[in-house]
Amino acid sequence: MAHAPEPDLASGDPGDERPRWDNKAQYLLSCIGFAVGLGNIWRFPYLCQTYGGGAFLIPYVIALIFEGIPLFHVELAIGQRLRKGSIGVWTAVSPYLSGLGLGCVMLSSLVSLYYNTILAWVLWYFLNSFQHPLPWSSCPPDLNRTGFVEECQGSSAVSYFWYRQTLNITADINDSGSIQWRLLICLAACWAVVYMCVIRGVETTGKAIYFTASFPYLVLTIFLIRGLTLPGATKGLSYLFTPNMQILQNPRVWLDAATQIFFSLSLAFGGHIAFASYNSPRNDCRKDAVVIALVNSMTSLYASIAVFSILGFKATNSYERCLDRNILSLINEFDFPEQSISRDDYPAVLVHLTATQPRRVARLPLKACHLEDFLDKTASGPGLAFIVFTEAVLHMPGAPGWAVLFFGMLFTLGLSSMFGNMEAIITPLLDNGVLPRWVPKEALTGLVCLACFLCATCFTLQSGNYWLEIFDNFAAPLNLLIFAFLEVVGVVYVYGMKRFCDDIAWMTGRRPGPYWRLTWRVVSPLLLLTIFVAYVTLLARKPLSYRAWNPQYELFPSRQEKLYPGWVRAACVLLSLLPVLWVPMAALAQLLTRWKRTWRDRDVRPDTNTR
Repeated sequence: MAHAPEPDLASGDPGDERPRWDNKAQYLLSCIGFAVGLGNIWRFPYLCQTYGGGAFLIPYVIALIFEGIPLFHVELAIGQRLRKGSIGVWTAVSPYLSGLGLGCVMLSSLVSLYYNTILAWVLWYFLNSFQHPLPWSSCPPDLNRTGFVEECQGSSAVSYFWYRQTLNITADINDSGSIQWRLLICLAACWAVVYMCVIRGVETTGKAIYFTASFPYLVLTIFLIRGLTLPGATKGLSYLFTPNMQILQNPRVWLDAATQIFFSLSLAFGGHIAFASYNSPRNDCRKDAVVIALVNSMTSLYASIAVFSILGFKATNSYERCLDRNILSLINEFDFPEQSISRDDYPAVLVHLTATQPRRVARLPLKACHLEDFLDKTASGPGLAFIVFTEAVLHMPGAPGWAVLFFGMLFTLGLSSMFGNMEAIITPLLDNGVLPRWVPKEALTGLVCLACFLCATCFTLQSGNYWLEIFDNFAAPLNLLIFAFLEVVGVVYVYGMKRFCDDIAWMTGRRPGPYWRLTWRVVSPLLLLTIFVAYVTLLARKPLSYRAWNPQYELFPSRQEKLYPGWVRAACVLLSLLPVLWVPMAALAQLLTRWKRTWRDRDVRPDTNTR
């Protein structure tokens, strides 16, 4: 067995003082909870359905093998070996890389701001699910109570509840609007819950994670069993997984597969480094990396089956209602007996009437009813959770109960991801002694949560949803790609491949094989560089625009495409650069400090040439 002496780098803090996980299950569940988040529910199924069903799994698996697992192993190994948070780890690797740790802290802070706002929305829907009928099941009456609200009638009850009664959204990002107090209260409650769960670090998150990481799997299983018994479920699953191999010729498929793996595993945030730093130094981090990555991917597949079984039911229900409306129009126009036209007979009857009485048929408000069109009406992100899925729940018997389960699942999924985000912030701050040692950890955690809550109040404005989309699109993607590239390059070429392999041998008892060394040294850096170039190219070609909810828009309820004003575009650029700027700034500061020390030593050193 190869043996490497334990490096002095790990001795920054006495090992006995650093908290540890109570058991291996707490650590694994925490990493799984951090990796498995909302994206597994509302992003992966959408990509799988959009890009050829089963064909999408090919680039997804390739990206998992050559990008996801190797990078994940690097983070777990370096965090466990050096037993520090992100700032301490990258400063120990090289003082010139200290900005990488600072950037990770900044990035995790920015992501936490909007991620917990999504949980505030989920909490609002969760609380509104305890009533029958559900508040998004019908349009509210107008002021005169002689009809329904015009905006709701022009869209749908589900969309109206989301855009007007929840967000109360403005029609333009320039119009900030006022704070929505119900969302602010929900946001405060979410940050209070997060604080109570992370108040003492792994000592408290390790307890909470048993519930927050396991409950979503229980709910997904319940939804899967129920979904498979609903009419149309098999049609949804068939539509999801029917492979279209031609789609693999589209480079966008490969780009989205690679980025999905990257973001799904929560790489380069610093949370996994923080979690691994509380491990025993002799833990088998290689096995952990493979197991957690596979569990994350299998969860995405499992969630896809559950989600699309329900969406297949929704599409079938909408398709049948479309047919029923058309059949009713034919019966009324041609005075047919009631129930004389079945859904199966409708196409043949329509063809016959169109051929014999085309003018009368042309006057009818008949809709084109195709099941595939309704299956295509899926969405990703909040649109899936707060519009598409909530509408599907309405058609299920016992709708309030299913809504409570669904939003309870989303809340626990997001909460366990927040644990990782907060550890990525708090652990480095504790390691670097931001506050005096006599200040309790609970106080630092409270200050961080309070600061995040105050900053996140901007998302509770009426324009908050537009800004949340900006944060989601610009704060993380480019920064994560750069950070991951610097991480693997820093470990392999700065820390040293031999030294890193010796450390892994000391921790696990086995040296990394050719697969690991090749992916770390060549494949993963090149893949990340390719993804970065492709992503920037795609971003440069796409105009910076957003889709506004505007009841005055002539194509309403379609959302109006608008270009961002100049000051918002500047904010997008700043948001993209803010975390990564810490890297060159810290390196420059380190270089200046070194030069100053060199010049000071040169001035102090006596001149040996003088007599």
